[in-house]
Amino acid sequence: MTIHHLEVRFQVDGDDGAVFTRLFNQHIQAWAKLYEDQCARAKHTEAERRFGDAEGRYS
Repeated sequence: MTIHHLEVRFQVDGDDGAVFTRLFNQHIQAWAKLYEDQCARAKHTEAERRFGDAEGRYS
């Protein structure tokens, strides 16, 4: 996925930069965890497909 344009607007009391940084980090970490889990599931699924498939003779 490629993000070409991202615009975020919010209004908060206090230091806008600190609030944005905190919220961004929180959500990017959650996204990264979901992405890593998805990749691990895909890798596991691929490994299961190959299990017992020595030289393509078993399926």
